[in-house]
Amino acid sequence: MNDAREVIIIDSGGANLASLQFALERLGARARVSSDVDEIAAAGRLILPGVGSARDAMQRLDRARLVEPLRRCTRPLLGICLGMQLLFQLSAEGSTPGLGVLGGTVERLQARRGRPVPHMGWNQLVVKAPDPLLEGIVAGDYVYFVHSYAAPPSRVTLATTEYGEELSAVVRSGNFWGAQFHPERSGSIGARLLENFLRLEC
Repeated sequence: MNDAREVIIIDSGGANLASLQFALERLGARARVSSDVDEIAAAGRLILPGVGSARDAMQRLDRARLVEPLRRCTRPLLGICLGMQLLFQLSAEGSTPGLGVLGGTVERLQARRGRPVPHMGWNQLVVKAPDPLLEGIVAGDYVYFVHSYAAPPSRVTLATTEYGEELSAVVRSGNFWGAQFHPERSGSIGARLLENFLRLEC
């Protein structure tokens, strides 16, 4: 598959697969949900979504024999929400090893007064570094988050948000990108990020 408008959404479980597929199709993309090793290996670009437990998601990827193919991927890959967290070396949720294509540990959010966990709602982005994925997205733009774990800012962070502490909202290393928020639920800003992803080249 080499058409830039074709995307494989990796079936990592969770209820956001259909809404993500519809969001991509509204942009003119041809999006399919798959857990087939050969289809994923041949994909021109991949999205790794996810909701729920890091351990369950990694076990699902392992059962589908997708862990090593994803680690070796050389095409644009975007992790969304839990999918972004799985790109990291470790999740503090049960000390679960991730794919390890990004260094560091995903930590549990700390509940504070007026800041319950899970974090559910609209938060502003702070753009830290330019990147093709963020073209047309500026500091102060609002996007929608639903999560209990997050990656601290590091050298791979492209944008942050604040929820009692500074968190990574968008990350990148090589051909691997991640968004902690849900672009399919983030209105025009989320649509812009997905459109940018469809244009990425590696």
